[in-house]
Amino acid sequence: MATTNDVLLDAFGRVDEGVRGLLSSVPADELNVRPDGHGNPIGWLVWHLLRVQDDHLAEVAERQQVWMADGWFERFGLPFPPKAHGYGFSSEDVDRTTFDGADLLAGYQADVHHMTIELVRSITATRLDDVIDTNWDPPVTVAVRVVSVVEDCLQHLGQANYVAGLLAARR
Repeated sequence: MATTNDVLLDAFGRVDEGVRGLLSSVPADELNVRPDGHGNPIGWLVWHLLRVQDDHLAEVAERQQVWMADGWFERFGLPFPPKAHGYGFSSEDVDRTTFDGADLLAGYQADVHHMTIELVRSITATRLDDVIDTNWDPPVTVAVRVVSVVEDCLQHLGQANYVAGLLAARR
């Protein structure tokens, strides 16, 4: 019988597999290409989904984000404050979020996935009902936050794969 933890581990495993597969298949010179000059590029979409996953799940785990704790903020060298994760970025901000290759993204992905798996394995059934954000009506529980992260990751991964398909068709 599958537990809630098993289902969440499977969901985040699918995100991990999808991101790794995408990053291994995209030419480095296509990571920063904006479809039709204004859509979000693959690199930005992957960076953003990882930043949101890291930010939101670190909050649930009551720990510092991998982005800052493990030195990824410094390694990426992006021109934004450490807590930036892409939400509310202008088109100019997206243009300034560039990557020389997939190695940094893949490394950050591995660390975020590791943190995610540790968290999901540790969540108890009673913890799922804990309210962690009262700024919403109804208030957000751990369960709602974790499921929203899965949904956000899968949407952005799908967008990144769509962009990859567009760019592959142009080759």
